This record gives sequence, C-alpha cells and structure tokens, in this order.
Amino acid sequence: MKFQKYISAIIHPIVIPTIGVMIYFLFVPTTYMSDQKFTVLSAVFVITYLIPLFTLLVFKKLKLIDSYKTETIKERRLPVLLMVILFYFLANTLNSTLILKDLTLLFYASSLGLLIIYILFYFKFKMSIHLFSLGISTGFFLVLSEIYSQSFLLVIIILIFLSGLVASARLHLKAHNKLEVYSGFFVGIIAAFATYFIL
Repeated sequence: MKFQKYISAIIHPIVIPTIGVMIYFLFVPTTYMSDQKFTVLSAVFVITYLIPLFTLLVFKKLKLIDSYKTETIKERRLPVLLMVILFYFLANTLNSTLILKDLTLLFYASSLGLLIIYILFYFKFKMSIHLFSLGISTGFFLVLSEIYSQSFLLVIIILIFLSGLVASARLHLKAHNKLEVYSGFFVGIIAAFATYFIL
C-alpha cells in the first residue's frame, strides 16, 4: 500500500507539466537560449505547481475541501476549474509573448481536457487526473513526432510505462475504477490531437 501511495504522490498531476516541459527542451531542437528556457520553465512551475498548491492550502484552511487528495467530485470541482483557467492563461501567455507554438498546444490541450473532466463531474463521473496528465504528455510527444517527422519513441515508451504504474497504483488504492483510469489516459491523448488539428 505504501508503494502505491508513493507512486501517486511522486507522479502527481501538478508536477507533470514542469517535467514535460523539461523533457521537451531536452529532446526537441529549439533556438531558445538557456535563460529563455529557464524563464519558460519558471513560468510553468509557478502557474501549474505553486499556484495550485497554494490554492489547495487556502481551500483546506477555508474548509472548502476536507483533504488535499480531493477524493470526491464536490471537492474536485473548484480546483479543476481553476486549473482550466490557469492552463488557458499560460497557453495564451506563451503564444502572445514567446510565440512558442509547441508548448502553446500542450497547455491549450491540457485546458481542453480538464474542461471535459469538469463537465463530466455533473454526470457523476470522476475521471483520473493522474492518468489524464500522463495521457496529455504521451499525446503531446506523439503530436511532436508528426510535426517534426522525428521519433520520440523512448519518451513515449517511458510515459506509457509510468502510466501503467500509476494506473495500477490508483486502482490498488481504490481511488478510481478501471473506466475512470483508462478514460483519463485516452482523453489526454485525444485532447492533444484535437488541439493540434484545431490550431
């Protein structure tokens, strides 16, 4: 049980965007200088990690949530809606200031996917955000393979392996059922491709 808890905590949805951008800068050829990459990484870290973390602390203090795990649909609504807005804001910022189209696609796709998750709350369906974040990352690198005609097979294999590990942990902890886990992963992939074709 402890191992599954560690996996869920380490590979948490709010750390995935920062790790994804780091991997992007490592594997995708760009003309950006080190200081520019650091600026982008810092912005991503603040908007997708620090702000949500601080918000959860405030929500807990105000008793809007009972647990930082946000296990129920009721507890997840406000944090997920906030993330929809933050990812959309980040995508717009990257697009208008740095014109970094690849990462703009990633964060628009994340906002779209989270909006789908939020809408499904009203149908009493609690999709796995852990698996969604890994699905988005997998879909993003599949899209990059199409854009650059370059294989990112190693990254994709690692992401799929981690997805299986996290899916197993979430099921073992009874945080989700199989449908919630699998749908989270595939909605992430679909959101990445849908955004690519829309943009």
